[in-house]
Amino acid sequence: MSSSNPSMDDLPPNVMVDILSRLPVKTIIHCKCVCKNWQKIVLDSYFANYHLSRSPKGLMIQHNYEEHMGGYSKPNVLKWVEIEDEQDYHRLQHDPVMCLDLNLEPIFQEAQLLQVGSVNGLICLWEYRPGDNTYICNPITREYMILPRQQYYREGYATIVYGFGVGLRTKEYKVIRIFEGDIPPDQTSQSRPSLLEAEVYTLGTGQWRSLGHIPYWLCGYFGPFLNGHVHWIVVDKDSPEELCAFDFDNETFKLFPSPPSGAIEESQIHFQSLGVLNGCLSQSDTFDSQFTIWVMKEYGIKKSWHREVVIKESISPDLDWIMWEPMYLLEGLKDGTILMVYYEDKLLAYDPQSKTIEDTEIFKRYLFGMTYRPGFLRLQNFKLETVHMF
Repeated sequence: MSSSNPSMDDLPPNVMVDILSRLPVKTIIHCKCVCKNWQKIVLDSYFANYHLSRSPKGLMIQHNYEEHMGGYSKPNVLKWVEIEDEQDYHRLQHDPVMCLDLNLEPIFQEAQLLQVGSVNGLICLWEYRPGDNTYICNPITREYMILPRQQYYREGYATIVYGFGVGLRTKEYKVIRIFEGDIPPDQTSQSRPSLLEAEVYTLGTGQWRSLGHIPYWLCGYFGPFLNGHVHWIVVDKDSPEELCAFDFDNETFKLFPSPPSGAIEESQIHFQSLGVLNGCLSQSDTFDSQFTIWVMKEYGIKKSWHREVVIKESISPDLDWIMWEPMYLLEGLKDGTILMVYYEDKLLAYDPQSKTIEDTEIFKRYLFGMTYRPGFLRLQNFKLETVHMF
């Protein structure tokens, strides 16, 4: 380092990586514009992987109605919510500058999309109408790619179940997709689908591979990723476990330890969902008269399921509305707060001290969310993929 005129460029590359990785994401994006050397550092895959170890927890909200002057509205705006999470307090913050309006690309302007997975800054999107297409995007690098057509394509009535994750051993990013339907399509059937076919796509290969028939009938459109696995709820009533997990390394399905049934007499269960709270697999159960959140304290250990939250209509009648519609678990905070989305309507926060649920009032209705950790992993690093920019 020159003593007469010291410069940041005189620092060793590993020191520069360490310094830049500690900055806020928005500042890192600005640093790319300072000089070619900083841009080269930020765009390098080593920096992207190094930054992930420090990437702050947050949410990615898919806002499906954005108000404009004149009452015009549009769907498909991705809004990153930063979470400042300390032991004694937390704060949610959304910077409108960090929004990604998918409508900037003509291909998304008529599409109805659903987030079906998020890992290491990458988001998997499913277009469920008018087509049946899968996309991967990185809202931070403003890249996206269109996955090719899979073998089983929804033309009539069918349920599609997704998972998105990365192998712990192989480090390969994969999309798993299960087609649940009948041939010919039967929209009136309430019985087990005759087709339960799985296909997997490894980013960078350019093609789907068939994994054949799977023995489990799965619930929901997606499952949370944790410990190299994606997890879903099993519909089959005679199944010995109510959860199923897919191993991204071995590409195998297996039953997974589920929480106690917790059935309530004279009460029907309306909805279940899975999430990851503070690094633990979690499940919410919504009954007629009770809302429950289960947390698996030790991954894969059935006895470690713990009933973290119980809200009973008889005890908290002012909260009976949360038992009317589905609830999606998003994230757990250090002070015990649990963030949830209530039926595409509200972003809620459960306060463990007061045992109450409050509307964060950050966004208006028609929203969906997922846990999101921003990253600088470039889709262009995956070979054989055509990458587009917003």
